[in-house]
Amino acid sequence: MAPPTSLTMAEVAVIVGRLPLRYPFVLIDRVLRYVRGSSIHALKNVTFNEPFFLGHFPGYPVMPGVLVIEALAQLACMLTLLSGECQSGSAELTFVDRIDAARFKRQVFPGDQLMLEVETVRIAADGGVFNTRASVDGELAAEAELTVVIRRGPSDIPGEA
Repeated sequence: MAPPTSLTMAEVAVIVGRLPLRYPFVLIDRVLRYVRGSSIHALKNVTFNEPFFLGHFPGYPVMPGVLVIEALAQLACMLTLLSGECQSGSAELTFVDRIDAARFKRQVFPGDQLMLEVETVRIAADGGVFNTRASVDGELAAEAELTVVIRRGPSDIPGEA
């Protein structure tokens, strides 16, 4: 197994640029550790100025659990793209295909630092299966097994011509 490496901000920016997301929906702030094809660890700084806190919930701001899972899915997509099985392409899109065994154990609040971990179960040219965990201060916040798929262009995306 290759030793863990960190990614420069420029390298992270290139990978994030390949995801079909832009502000305010990119939920990865920094990649901390990466082992090609095996694992990736990152963090999300949760701040009061996140747009979802305006309505979730007034007087009791808590990060929606679905967005915790979304952050893990984004990181799983990054690992898939970084692993080299998938070829770069301008129309390449990553999607969550399946969420299994999702569990929420702790709420996430403004000021928390969400630590995200993704471990490969199986990876292929068209996506992969990953065990994922999100934690705050060493305490499990959420976990799930995620399947992500790569679509190369509009003709490969259901409902698109």
